[in-house]
Amino acid sequence: MSRPAQGRVLGRARGLLRRRAGMLAFFAVVGPGLITASADNDAQGITTYSLVGARTGYGLLWLLIPAMIALVVTQEIGARIGIVTGKGLGALIRERFGVRPAAFAMLMLLVANLATTAAEFAGIAASLEIFGVSKYISVPVAAVLVLVLVAKGGYKRVERVLLVLSAVFIAYVISGLLAHPDWGQAVHGLLTPTFGGKSIFVLTAVGMVGTTVTPWGQFFIQGYVVDKGLGPDDLRYERLDVFLGQLAMCIVVLFIIVATAATIHVHGGSIVDAKDAALALRPLAGRFAETLFAVGLLNASLMAANILPLSTSYAVCEAFGFELGLDEPVREAPVFFGTIAFSIAFGAIIILIPGISLVPVLFLSAVVNGLLLAPLFVYLYLLANDRDLMGELRNGRLANVLTIVTIVLLIALTIVLVGAQFVGT
Repeated sequence: MSRPAQGRVLGRARGLLRRRAGMLAFFAVVGPGLITASADNDAQGITTYSLVGARTGYGLLWLLIPAMIALVVTQEIGARIGIVTGKGLGALIRERFGVRPAAFAMLMLLVANLATTAAEFAGIAASLEIFGVSKYISVPVAAVLVLVLVAKGGYKRVERVLLVLSAVFIAYVISGLLAHPDWGQAVHGLLTPTFGGKSIFVLTAVGMVGTTVTPWGQFFIQGYVVDKGLGPDDLRYERLDVFLGQLAMCIVVLFIIVATAATIHVHGGSIVDAKDAALALRPLAGRFAETLFAVGLLNASLMAANILPLSTSYAVCEAFGFELGLDEPVREAPVFFGTIAFSIAFGAIIILIPGISLVPVLFLSAVVNGLLLAPLFVYLYLLANDRDLMGELRNGRLANVLTIVTIVLLIALTIVLVGAQFVGT
């Protein structure tokens, strides 16, 4: 073989090795972005997206694009801050802005997360009731399983389980296809911004964005990145992890909306929650579509029932300096695991109360999340631009513009959402 030919062979071999090394590095890093994005499609989210499709058809699909941009930007900032500083968001708020702002943020987050955790156990109960399982069996069993996994599983095992659960969201893609949607209308709805000229469009749009962009997601991804021990060399792979996670999440949301738009909306039906959506699919798209939708709801609720308590515990322990980490023994991190256990127990017990109505719980969660989001992103913006803290990895101009636009929109959406809730629109 001639020397030029040998050089080409060696060059291709080196390129292949670099690509394989890059893939291995990515798979070693992947997790925080994908898991956080998947958990956004929780029971509360699926209910909201089902209502979007049932009420407005394909008309609000276009909101997925700005929502994804906002999520990619804010989640990347959170992951980057965690990688650079090695600290969670709660700890940095306390250190940079004081104990009182940190305590206030933690109180708001605790209230919102406890209410949302209860909603996740409601999702578990609702999904299994479709298969004839009483909530007095499903909820306690799920609570014990979640607690054992988080307390005894360790970081790697918990992450593996959560990644497997992330893959189960394919059920919504299949159920959406079984609904035989009008893809021409769906593409038009995705690419053409409209509010339909009705107040129901505005309020549904606000609920959709408010469900997608959450305070707990910011605390979770930063705490999870720190717990995983990622460093600056991992940043480019974590950015890809965040982007792919949000892209996958938006695809799942698209199919949830498409499934309910093509069936419930087209046939003039109405629903109250995700369980109604699953049941409504049977006569319109077949029993298999109903089963897949119910399985998706169970999967989403189980996943978020793991992550919401974790997010709460990360934030509280970071803010007040307690020992934390999934690989820590329980006796060495009692506050960390105690907060997780309390959150799980609270969420499960609330749902087991006979005759409990989730409406006030979800109302409280939505309002508190809305009130916390804007100031939280202001903190995030200031931290990401702190030269002493972030050095060369501080925010660039584009990230700042997108973050400011996100903050302004969240403030406007919060005003609309809270105002509508209180006046009973």
